[in-house]
Amino acid sequence: MAQSKASSRTAANSVGKEVAFTRVFDAPRRLVFQVWTDPKHVAQWWGPHGFTNPRCEWDARPGGAIHIDMRGPDGRIYPMTGTFDEIVEPERLVFTCSALDEAGNSLFDVETTVTFAERGGKTTLTMQARVVKSTANAMQYIQGMEAGWTQSLERLDAYVAKISRGEKS
Repeated sequence: MAQSKASSRTAANSVGKEVAFTRVFDAPRRLVFQVWTDPKHVAQWWGPHGFTNPRCEWDARPGGAIHIDMRGPDGRIYPMTGTFDEIVEPERLVFTCSALDEAGNSLFDVETTVTFAERGGKTTLTMQARVVKSTANAMQYIQGMEAGWTQSLERLDAYVAKISRGEKS
């Protein structure tokens, strides 16, 4: 089971709001990195508890596109799009994503940086997500950013543990 520490900073204006997490996974760095960069894996853990990803296009290379449709437990689809800004295998990912409204317009943009460090066969993952652009309609989603990432990382932990045990997804 991964250990977790989270922090958040609230600003009157949501631009600049950030969440940061550090988790330790009982798995080698190459495996944890692969689970972050292969769309077949990402589709299995991305999003809060109870969410699925019927569309998960994740082209993990600099300039590569991101398109994910998360389906909530109520069936509602939450689309997002983005681009990979930087990839240093197996050490670092930087990508920017936009949550989209019903018309396909960006509600807010978040820049996410994920680093992977191996220590004694375990992986220390550090993630920082920062709002870089926001609209007036985004606040309810931004307020849930810490809980959403916490649950995604919990799902990631369970998924990595399953793969480490040799179980199929």
